[in-house]
Amino acid sequence: MDLERSPLARPFPQMPPIAGVTLRVARAGYKAWDRADLTFVELAEGTSVAGVFTTSACASSEVEMGREQVKQGHARALIVNAGNSNAFTGQRGREAVEQIVGQVSGALHCGSEEVFVSSTGVIGVPLPKDKARAGVEAALAADPCGWEDAARAIGTTDTFAKGAVAAAMLGGTRVDLAGFIKGSGMIAPDMATMLGYIFTDAAVAPAFLQEMLAKANDATFSCITVDGDTSTSDTVLLFATGNAGTPLLAGWDDAGADAFYAALLEVCRELAQLVVRDGEGAQKFIEIAVSGAAEDSSARRVGLAIANSPLVKTAIAGGDANWGRVVMAVGKAGEPADRDRLSIGFGGTWAARDGQPLPDYDEAPVAKHLEGEDVRIDVDLGIGSGRATVWTCDLTHGYIAINADYRS
Repeated sequence: MDLERSPLARPFPQMPPIAGVTLRVARAGYKAWDRADLTFVELAEGTSVAGVFTTSACASSEVEMGREQVKQGHARALIVNAGNSNAFTGQRGREAVEQIVGQVSGALHCGSEEVFVSSTGVIGVPLPKDKARAGVEAALAADPCGWEDAARAIGTTDTFAKGAVAAAMLGGTRVDLAGFIKGSGMIAPDMATMLGYIFTDAAVAPAFLQEMLAKANDATFSCITVDGDTSTSDTVLLFATGNAGTPLLAGWDDAGADAFYAALLEVCRELAQLVVRDGEGAQKFIEIAVSGAAEDSSARRVGLAIANSPLVKTAIAGGDANWGRVVMAVGKAGEPADRDRLSIGFGGTWAARDGQPLPDYDEAPVAKHLEGEDVRIDVDLGIGSGRATVWTCDLTHGYIAINADYRS
């Protein structure tokens, strides 16, 4: 399936090497495509790891194993397979993952619990063991590659490679963070969405690394949606090699902890938004800012109710400032709301305030705003101090075309 590059795409950034991280790619041939579809990352001994995973009750074996592996806090390798999610494949799927783990741990002379595996693609087809073995063998023998090659190899319906980078000063030493991600459809927040991997040369204790990733996830990956569908394979992993030589970060009171978290949040936010910008069939990137809610979590749920509404998303696709559909979405969210305090705006122009349309409302600037690629919707519930921002895209004919023949 040949897909045109999203009009909302962003160029892949210049990303520095991360000490203790070696990237390689190979072609396993999970689908009939002539490109690399397996990314292998070798990590320095002692690398800390944290992860967030889908809460889906039909999660893949890779996710089930990863949930347990991340508890021990260290990693030596990551394998990502593209073209086959290996989800809903029972014991055969589990055996395929165990084969990969054994193959890599044997090559690196490390524990099996330190080898993380992710797979993405079609659900319900066991990962072919022969292709997996050959792919890993090829990756182990391959020359190191760059970030963009690693990011491109894990894509499925992605139309562009997605990466993000940031840095922080810990004392007098600079530490870098670099990440890449895949995701385009089956995107809805339920921990994290898609497959995302972030690497840093900072030294961070595993428990604190997990705490920071979970916090960043709540404000970024769990605030995006393309189609309201949560994947069986969702995974975001954060690896800290410690090779920058900085003191170990173990808690929020440690010098540099806030700076490191700010950089992590920046990377997570950029990666999350890139997924939305590559939403299947997307023509517009939509930011929904909700304020005046009972609490922050309530604001996020209201925002997601708006973001997941097909009626809102198709109105934006058509450039229609139909704020009544936003009212509908707020009302169905199941969160505290007062019709007579509700205000709605587009692109900085309020259409309705305190439960009624403004008498001097001029739709012309709103219509102009909706012609652009980036659209903003503001919603003020007027009942509290809770606020949240979520991101989505419009819903077009392109989404149907991509998903109608996905398996073929």
